[in-house]
Amino acid sequence: MPKLTIEGQGTVEVEAGKRLVLALVQDAATDQLHACGGNARCTTCRVEFVEGEPEQMTQAEASCLKARGLSGVRLSCQVLCEHDMTVKVISRLAGSGRADQGSPVTAEITPAPVWQPKE
Repeated sequence: MPKLTIEGQGTVEVEAGKRLVLALVQDAATDQLHACGGNARCTTCRVEFVEGEPEQMTQAEASCLKARGLSGVRLSCQVLCEHDMTVKVISRLAGSGRADQGSPVTAEITPAPVWQPKE
């Protein structure tokens, strides 16, 4: 089982292949935002990788980050936990002014992933 370390919080083991956003919320009990429900539309689920950043990303993630002019971050809704990784959660419910973390997130990456090398 991959180990997920959240900077400043600790380490949890997660099911291999689980979406990072779900691992952060369900396994690590963080208040990670996911306003669009994990569909690579809003960027509220962004994280910064400290170690173990995946070498691939979905086209949806690449397009969303490019459209928003973001670099140095990844969308946790578009990342699978397939190996050990360390992340910094940078988009949290606390202090956001939002009523909740966001819409429910499915177990499968949406939209259907088309993988490409990370940009």
